[in-house]
Amino acid sequence: MQKSRKRKQLQIDGHSQTPETSTEEPYPSHHRPTPEECRAVRDELLSFHGFPPEFLKYRHQRLIKSAPHVNEAKSEPLKNNHDGGEETVLDGLVKTVLSQNTTELNSQKAFASLKSAFPTWEDVLAAESRSLENAIRCGGLAPRKASCIKNLLSCLHERKGKLCLEYLRDLSIDEIKAELSNFKGIGPKTVACVLMFNLQQDDFPVDTHVFEIARAIGWVPAIADRNKTYLHLNQRIPNELKFDLNCLLYTHDGKGALEVIWV
Repeated sequence: MQKSRKRKQLQIDGHSQTPETSTEEPYPSHHRPTPEECRAVRDELLSFHGFPPEFLKYRHQRLIKSAPHVNEAKSEPLKNNHDGGEETVLDGLVKTVLSQNTTELNSQKAFASLKSAFPTWEDVLAAESRSLENAIRCGGLAPRKASCIKNLLSCLHERKGKLCLEYLRDLSIDEIKAELSNFKGIGPKTVACVLMFNLQQDDFPVDTHVFEIARAIGWVPAIADRNKTYLHLNQRIPNELKFDLNCLLYTHDGKGALEVIWV
């Protein structure tokens, strides 16, 4: 994986852009990818790269399907995710926000710095905006990301009375999307990542990199946009292949290697 490659996600623009849930096929006459194509690409990329080690813990969590986590504490701790344990949903959501428009390494540093400065999410909520910005500055776009995080925590506390998103584990995909759309600045790519990585749901996030590959190999029409690509691929790709295929496409650098997945 090219560690310096930026995660090109939706910008934090102060407005939730989570698309309305829809079962309508945006490209009904476009019959790709087929299940056979999806499996072939997954197998080719596994052979070419191996499974990305940075996603192994999430893959393991999906496989073991551990019992629902019950957390009675009033605030979730900011977990150190180098310990291999399962991160909380709120951890995952904030980590995804921090990953926007920066490198993987910088976003990890930003979250570690946030954890060091503020042991709990309640501490983050009570902190001055400038202090939060300073804690995450190494991840880039600190004022915008800090505003998004503060708004998220404030809204969550007002709605639920505590800083915890574990209740999302008991909801359907449609219900989770509806819930997360209440938070200003949380867009569809962020929601899809939380669904797939932290809630072990069968969803297929489409960032700019995955979108470009999908168009290049003809899985969507040339006129496709990213939101419709998300809807199309989530209907065409078999649920059991979504996680592995998404992780593999995301980490595929594409340099001189598109022929590996040209089907």
